[in-house]
Amino acid sequence: MTAAYDQIIVGGGPAGCVLAHRLSASGASRVLLIEAGPDFQPGLEPEEIRDVYPYRAAFNPGYQRRDLNAWLMPVSHDESRRPPPKPYIQPCVVGGGSSMNGEIGNRGLPADYDEWDAVGAEGWDWQCVLPYFRKLETDMDYQGPLHGDAGPISVSRVMPEEWPGFTRATMRALQVEGYRNIGDQNAVFEDGWFPMSLTTDRRARSSAAMGYLDVETRRRPNLTIRSGARVSHLLMEDRRAIGVQIGQERILARRIILSAGALESPVMLMRAGIGDADHLKLAGVEVLHHLPGVGRNLNEHPSIAMSSWIRRGSRLGKTPRRHVQAAWRYSSEIEGCGHGDMFMVVVSKSAWHPIGRRIGSLFSWINKPYSTGWVKLNPADPATRPEIAFQMLSDSRDMARMKLAVRRMWSLYASAEMGKVCSDPFAATHGAMARLVGGVNLRNWLVTLGPALLTEGPAPLRKVLIDRLFASGDDILTALRDDEAMEAMIRKHTIGGYHPSGTCRMGRADDAGAVVSAQDGAVHGIEGLHVVDASVMPCVPRANTNLPTIMLAEKLADGLICSRT
Repeated sequence: MTAAYDQIIVGGGPAGCVLAHRLSASGASRVLLIEAGPDFQPGLEPEEIRDVYPYRAAFNPGYQRRDLNAWLMPVSHDESRRPPPKPYIQPCVVGGGSSMNGEIGNRGLPADYDEWDAVGAEGWDWQCVLPYFRKLETDMDYQGPLHGDAGPISVSRVMPEEWPGFTRATMRALQVEGYRNIGDQNAVFEDGWFPMSLTTDRRARSSAAMGYLDVETRRRPNLTIRSGARVSHLLMEDRRAIGVQIGQERILARRIILSAGALESPVMLMRAGIGDADHLKLAGVEVLHHLPGVGRNLNEHPSIAMSSWIRRGSRLGKTPRRHVQAAWRYSSEIEGCGHGDMFMVVVSKSAWHPIGRRIGSLFSWINKPYSTGWVKLNPADPATRPEIAFQMLSDSRDMARMKLAVRRMWSLYASAEMGKVCSDPFAATHGAMARLVGGVNLRNWLVTLGPALLTEGPAPLRKVLIDRLFASGDDILTALRDDEAMEAMIRKHTIGGYHPSGTCRMGRADDAGAVVSAQDGAVHGIEGLHVVDASVMPCVPRANTNLPTIMLAEKLADGLICSRT
């Protein structure tokens, strides 16, 4: 069976939703959006997706792609010495990460986009991208020339008067250290603490699917959305993309746009013979076009958490429902790392159940990482899941700053302000508490109730429980004295921010590491094929990638509309 469209978008994540909305708006182009995961009609989204408390959606396997494994830490070139890779979950639902992420609405700093422009993505400096950040948002708290008031994505904040004691104490401790409340993190670019910008309208999540694939958009006769359909490979004629294959079905179009994400879009290119020629030959793939940047430059935000038991009276109650209300951006002052290169959020509830309500966390990440990794085909079978290596902390600047993050979190816990509201800090893996008993049901609530009540007993008993159940045998005091112990603890607990990016970066055609045009995401040397998602970022911005991805899709959509391809 063969069907035909003008434009096919592969991937219904944030970028795909933007493109489907913008490219179908004129009515002149027949647009097909393909997503492997489920789709939900506007207003009928499951409650866990709509919820402003995101963990129920984040840990629901029904919205996840669970067949990917990745090495987070550096791996040896000697395959026999490599440890097994760990599961790396990616979204699989219309809206992508915006339908199940932490709802954090960071833009990043102007320096991020000025850097994009400087390294070859011409036209992507701060002044060029700002109109698109404004276009996508309706900011419910701040106005002025740096904000939008009519965009499809709502941005709001939980203000300090609603914060629980744990969050308030953390911000007081930062204030004692000399940091101030800068208020609007997306318009004030100094170091400081602030109410976290969130992609919610205070009542519900504001995902790309909700914002861009609304009722009116879905009624357009020239837009088709196919969910539950996975593209197996691209259809090519010489150096021109002509369609995609889904099972036995061939679907043709004059333009193919990959929006499958930074881990999948480069894999689809490589399976079509577009990538580094030596790697493709090793994997047994016929080389169509040598483009060595495909799959390289994999970026991520290395992240680590330190948790503690929260005393009565300082825990998150029924309101606000949000578990993350505040954050801190600061500079490491390590040479070459720039301004605002570190970030920390306060997590006032680690999970929905009785234990999770008693555990809070400081969750820190390197906002401006320098370590990069790669995505490659599996040489034994290129049709199976790819090899993914993030190589986190391979750059010495990143390890040095992760040590700094641990020390800064420990110093906050040791402050008089936080000592009043919490105790027994321990190194943690972020999200482990939520995964511990993920299903929201009476059985799991009862299972966690006993240990939770025991933590309310004598301090020695609480410490034993925390050490045995949560702390994984790590001794932070030893790590603070012993550099080797510190590095071992960091490697054990460091995770990514689920912000993979950079594997098909924008740049000039004469740049050997660039994959796509900065004007419209066109793949260099290939006709009719574009990439529009976080993979085109030259480097990950100092931000969670949701809003930057929506921004770049808005900007590249304009380029696609103007393009004659």
